[in-house]
Amino acid sequence: MARFLGIESSCDDTGAAVLDSDGNVLSSVVASQIEVHAPYGGVVPELASRHHLRNIRPVVDEALAKASLPPGGITGVAATAGPGLIGSVLVGFSFAKALACGLGVPFIPVNHIEAHLHSPWLEHRDLPYPALVLVVSGGHSHLFLCRDASPPRLVCATRDDAAGEALDKAAKFLGLPYPGGPWIDRLARKGNPRAFPFSLPRMSSGSLDYSFSGLKTALIYGVKRDGLTPPEKPDLERLPQWLYDLLASYQKRVVDHLLQRVRQALQRFSVRSLAMAGGVACNSVLRSRLGELAEKYHLECAYPSPRFCTDNAAMIAFAALKHFGRPQESQLEADAFATHLWKTVDEDAGTNDHAERRVP
Repeated sequence: MARFLGIESSCDDTGAAVLDSDGNVLSSVVASQIEVHAPYGGVVPELASRHHLRNIRPVVDEALAKASLPPGGITGVAATAGPGLIGSVLVGFSFAKALACGLGVPFIPVNHIEAHLHSPWLEHRDLPYPALVLVVSGGHSHLFLCRDASPPRLVCATRDDAAGEALDKAAKFLGLPYPGGPWIDRLARKGNPRAFPFSLPRMSSGSLDYSFSGLKTALIYGVKRDGLTPPEKPDLERLPQWLYDLLASYQKRVVDHLLQRVRQALQRFSVRSLAMAGGVACNSVLRSRLGELAEKYHLECAYPSPRFCTDNAAMIAFAALKHFGRPQESQLEADAFATHLWKTVDEDAGTNDHAERRVP
């Protein structure tokens, strides 16, 4: 049976994975850079690309070893081409191209967001189309309509901060460890999600787009206005109750905004399932409430297990499976990219307005 190698380096995680031709994951290895970027409270692009250079070979070697596969046994190589931090993308992308060229096997470039988008099907092969898929992470907040396995149509995207970015920045302001999103999810369980009122973002144009920068600003100014002072060195098990309440209220509003747009999209499009992917798809409140929304609309619902929500190479190889086995589709001439021009649902409505949209 064929064996395919996937490589991912779009941001701060270096990933390699081996899949067979049926899409079964034989190995998946990720080298995290959390300790590298924690002192800065966010990803430093130059440091990220340097550490990808250090990690790429050991990560690929480990993935091959765990799959009991010698380099000569690779049938094809796929790698993230973008969107992402271009310096980081180029490390894995160039390594994968060189490896494929040296082995004489096909090389397939993969759109990082599309890989996330299709990752629910990695573990839920029978999830029916058409589907609405929410891709939500530290750098992206997109909602897609997938009528089938062909390229998706963008329904909406964030105009400023992504949902994960809004969570991480709020956590940094409040003195929580990096990355902040998982800590908010954990600590918010001790708080009252209705203690602090945050207004839902609104678009005067009627657009379904997301906007999270206002929520982040409201939290910062609200804390200062009310004279609240986060602990300098917080004991995360003994925070002031107001801080637990603030985290719970803020998280609730982020989730409210995400699902508000999903609910509005469900009123516009006829679908059979709801799916979600990306790092923020690990959030326990978001997972629970998306399931409730799907149940209300009598839809099937799926999202990846946590290890396939965050950046990983298994989703990269899985997204490329349909292209492997056809040597003419090898794309060694492909270029990496930082943003992508998405086809939107407006094109399907028969108009030329905003038929394509470039977003990260």
